[in-house]
Amino acid sequence: MIHEIPLTDTTGQHDCGCSETFDMEFDVRPVPHAIRHGAVFGALSSLKVGSGFVLIAPHDPKPLLAQIADRYGDAIEVGYVDRAGDGVGVRLFKSRATAE
Repeated sequence: MIHEIPLTDTTGQHDCGCSETFDMEFDVRPVPHAIRHGAVFGALSSLKVGSGFVLIAPHDPKPLLAQIADRYGDAIEVGYVDRAGDGVGVRLFKSRATAE
């Protein structure tokens, strides 16, 4: 089975109140659960310093956020942008280089 992973260009739509710009929204809800965390880590590893994306998850991704903190420490800044509706939006921003 092939799953299309949607990335949505959200340039100009970022409204959480911070001054950062995000070009992508990564909706992981259609990604099979078995590879979902791996897909997010792949996306994070491809980020340049000063860039980020909004992750859309089917639930509050606390286990994933703990794994991100373990792997990246404070190099990836995390902030919720939406906890209502049918998905949880989490802003992930690479603020400094990582040891990957």
